[in-house]
Amino acid sequence: MSHLTMIKTLTFRPSSPTSALRKIAITSVLSAAVAMSGCSLLSVYKIDLPQGTAITQTQAQKLQVGMNQNQVLYLLGSPAIKDTLAPKRWDYIYDYQAGTEGRRQGIKDVKNASQHLIIYFDDQGLVNRIEGIESLPTS
Repeated sequence: MSHLTMIKTLTFRPSSPTSALRKIAITSVLSAAVAMSGCSLLSVYKIDLPQGTAITQTQAQKLQVGMNQNQVLYLLGSPAIKDTLAPKRWDYIYDYQAGTEGRRQGIKDVKNASQHLIIYFDDQGLVNRIEGIESLPTS
């Protein structure tokens, strides 16, 4: 028996209609998945990012010239910046970047330290001057 007789002849067999439909279905599902990857419904959840101490004008108006540092800490909390080179100045800065939940609620971003309260103390540690109350939100 020769080796030529052992080779089978290849026959062309047309694909069945079910396999063609399966290929179309798989292709359309993959195309839809790629197209949906750009939609906002499938975006990554982003957290709200508040930085600093949120202070309102109502809180800041409770400050009075002559208060000591402990009273200021009680009213407003710790300052964002307490510089060792300028210990008589406390800076309360607030920035906010809305994430997924903040955007749903319509909360706007607060950027570039637009809410900035500065408190100056004298040599005895009493409030001497207050700046930036007008930059704070009313409520």
